[in-house]
Amino acid sequence: MYDKEIILEILDQIIEAVITVKRRCEFAKDVDDFLDSDTGKEKLDSICMKLIAVGESLKKIDKVTDKNLLKNYPDIEWKKIIGIRDFISHHYFDLDAEIIFDICQSHINDLIGTLQTIKSHLEKQ
Repeated sequence: MYDKEIILEILDQIIEAVITVKRRCEFAKDVDDFLDSDTGKEKLDSICMKLIAVGESLKKIDKVTDKNLLKNYPDIEWKKIIGIRDFISHHYFDLDAEIIFDICQSHINDLIGTLQTIKSHLEKQ
């Protein structure tokens, strides 16, 4: 069995990071907003840094829980989130800003909701 308090602490960090990603993405109406100015590029860099931290923390949760927690929430593609961490970390110069824009536009809200649900379920145990 895993230490629920450690998982809750990690979840708090992840939720905070994902909310920050959402906030930093709000300015972008299309992918070019990340590429057409130094400010946009800085936002893209900072978003990628947070996504690396999120992926690494989810990997840690998966390890600590022997892969028994995240699998209970199959609406989120956990493997892809962990994978984007690896891709950004090891292939940053090959990164397509369109992928980050899509994450911001199509997946962040669902991720926040699911993370909050997981936290709520753990707190009730």
